[in-house]
Amino acid sequence: MFNRETILIIDFGSQFTQLIARRIRESKVYCEIHSHMISIEEIKKLNPIGIILSGGPMSVYDENSPALDNNILSLQKPILGICYGLQILCKNLGGKVESAKDREYGKAELSIEGNSSLFLDVKNDSTVWMSHGDYLTNLPQGFNVIGTSHHSPICAIENKAKKIFGVQFHPEVVHTEEGEKIIRNFLFKICGAKGDWTPQNFIEESIDKIKSAVGNSKVICALSGGVDSTVAAVLVEKAIGDKLICIHIDNGLMRKNESEEVEKLFKDEYHIRFVHVNASEKFLSRLKGVVDPEQKRKIIGNTFIEVFEEEAKKIEGVKFLVQGTLYPDVIESVSVKGSSATIKTHHNVGGLPKKMHLKLIEPFRELFKDEVRNVGLSLNIPEDFIERHPFPGPGLAVRIIGEVTKEKLDLLCEADEIFINEIKAAGVYNNIWQAFAVLLPIQTVGVMGDARTYENVLALRAVTSVDGMTADWFRFDDDLLAKISNKIINKIRGINRIVYDISSKPPSTIEWE
Repeated sequence: MFNRETILIIDFGSQFTQLIARRIRESKVYCEIHSHMISIEEIKKLNPIGIILSGGPMSVYDENSPALDNNILSLQKPILGICYGLQILCKNLGGKVESAKDREYGKAELSIEGNSSLFLDVKNDSTVWMSHGDYLTNLPQGFNVIGTSHHSPICAIENKAKKIFGVQFHPEVVHTEEGEKIIRNFLFKICGAKGDWTPQNFIEESIDKIKSAVGNSKVICALSGGVDSTVAAVLVEKAIGDKLICIHIDNGLMRKNESEEVEKLFKDEYHIRFVHVNASEKFLSRLKGVVDPEQKRKIIGNTFIEVFEEEAKKIEGVKFLVQGTLYPDVIESVSVKGSSATIKTHHNVGGLPKKMHLKLIEPFRELFKDEVRNVGLSLNIPEDFIERHPFPGPGLAVRIIGEVTKEKLDLLCEADEIFINEIKAAGVYNNIWQAFAVLLPIQTVGVMGDARTYENVLALRAVTSVDGMTADWFRFDDDLLAKISNKIINKIRGINRIVYDISSKPPSTIEWE
């Protein structure tokens, strides 16, 4: 079994916590995010090689502000406190934190003092990103100042003997010029990380885990045909061979001809046991009259599991269900902060019926999307398939605002196909994280030929992102947008107006529902 080295990120509510994880994973070091309420017993079980304390929106003196368990400081693990993490660290160790006269938000210059290993090969007076209203005024005993800024005379500190460090700025954000180098210094120079969190090691570890968990039982895979479930299926098949049965449910909410393509791929290319279930009428009948997006997701999720249970009963010895759940799904659906609200229920994370009798295998529950793609490439899945854009579990149901009907689905399928084919033809598909069309519950007046029309509005959405946690809208060439708009309106009867979504995440989500 591969011995996994782990960095523990203790989350105090920062909007940048997931970025810390991304930076660490990019350095080929495994990390996990846990709430500040994690117990000391859980930490000992994780046995991290180092601990990072994230930033947070509160003051250490606010009522009900997140606390730091002092037992963590006695574990003799390297610790890096970031912003709030620095302040709570110092408060607990006897330093002094006060409200700053001049709050520091945005860019600042870091002046390095001494020769701390945290700042090894980091250039002096580099730009760092600040976001704080409190600052440190007195050092805890045993600590030295290793960095200052104009408004923070104690901007970075260290206790060399105990390997405890703190920075007032955010090294995880791109605005911090030498941030990547600082994080890597903590990982490799201070924690002694090996940097062996690679796709191949993940595959080997996962195969061992799956074999051990499954034994002689049979496993069914919830196969949507998307990147996540496909890579999961190929990985699980490597572990248990023909004990895996892939079940593809056509819920009537998929892209044009997608179910047929999925069946052909798995039967002809991968020769994996495959069952095709057409349940589109069941899904559509249950969605009739439903307009609330959260209700749609739960109906689809519940129906999805129900159909799987029906199929599972037909196969003797089935005890496990494979799903392609990703780390961002888990983060968004079940708050790791212990205080933030659920953004939306992901169909493969939330809303699972309590009566479900199958145990879950979720090999990618701790991976970001790009890591799953790298695993897929290591499993020799074709690159053009691996680079497909993400597709939501509830399918086109969350891209039809309002009630879902067969007529609306047909319209959206045709429009979406034109949109995707055009951006592929223009050579920009791989520059985009996700692109899709959304059918709006709005009709507008138009003129086609000499006749008046009163037809649907279609929104186009395309974003750039690294892992789906944050995203920015894609800047299309005007001529390409015009070409796409004209082609959709001319070819599809029922759509007479196209709009383009220019909102980013946050404040908007990528999907509209």
